[in-house]
Amino acid sequence: MSLRQDWDSGNDTLGVWLSNASSVSAEAAARAGFDYVCIDMQHGAIDYSSMVGMVQAIELGGGVPIARVPWNEPGIIGKTLDAGSHGVVVPMVNTREQAESVIRSCRYAPAGSRSWGPVMPNMRHADNRTWAHEYIACIPMIETVEAISNLDDILSVPGIDAIYVGPADLSISLGLEPGNQDGDPLFDDALAAIVAGCRRHGVVPGIHATGALTPKRLEQGFRMVTVTADLLAMTIGLASELATARGATSGTSDRMY
Repeated sequence: MSLRQDWDSGNDTLGVWLSNASSVSAEAAARAGFDYVCIDMQHGAIDYSSMVGMVQAIELGGGVPIARVPWNEPGIIGKTLDAGSHGVVVPMVNTREQAESVIRSCRYAPAGSRSWGPVMPNMRHADNRTWAHEYIACIPMIETVEAISNLDDILSVPGIDAIYVGPADLSISLGLEPGNQDGDPLFDDALAAIVAGCRRHGVVPGIHATGALTPKRLEQGFRMVTVTADLLAMTIGLASELATARGATSGTSDRMY
C-alpha cells in the first residue's frame, strides 16, 4: 500500500530514516515492517548512486521507499523519482512559491513540469504516468518561523500530500537548542499551529520523532511519524548489548537526526 493510500484510508504511518549508504541496511529496515523507509540525501552519507540501490533493496524487502532530497531543485527531485522513490521530502520550504515549485517538480503536466524519463519505475509499473499521478507523495518540510508565518499559503497549494516537521531546525529557528523542545511554549505552540493548519487544509502532518515520543506525536495529531534512524538504532542497540554483556544497565537516547 502506498503512503497516499494509507492516508486516504485514515491510517497513521510510522517510518524509519536512513543516513547510512547501505542497501543491506535498507532491506533490513524495509523487512522490519515500517510503513515507509526514508533515504536521506540531505544529511548523512548517501549520494545519488547509493540511493538507487537502496530504493531497490527497500522494494525487495516489501517496503515503501521515499527520499529526502538535498534541496528544492527540480533536477534532483525528478531524478530521485526517476530512480523509483515513491515520494520526496523537500527541505526548507518557507513560502507558497517554494511549495508550488515542489509540486511542479513532482508532477507531470498538466499538474506540473516533471520531465519524462522514469527509467526505474517504468520497469515496475505498466503505466507509470498513471501510477505516479496516483501514488507519488509530495512532502515539503515546514521547519522555520518563516514557514509557520506562511503556513496557510503553503498548505493551500494544490498537490501537497503531507508536510514534514524537522524539530531540530524548527527549534533553532525559534531561538532554542536543536531537538525536541517539548515543554517550551514556543515549540509546543508551533507544533499545535502546524497540526491545526494541516487539518484546515486536509494535509497530513508529519514529524521526526523517537520511539518514546511517537505516542505523544500521534496524540498531538501527527499522522506521519519517523520512529527512529538507522545509525541511532544501531548505536543504541550496540551500547545495550555491550552493557548487558558487562552486567550493566544501558540508558536510552532521545537523540534524533
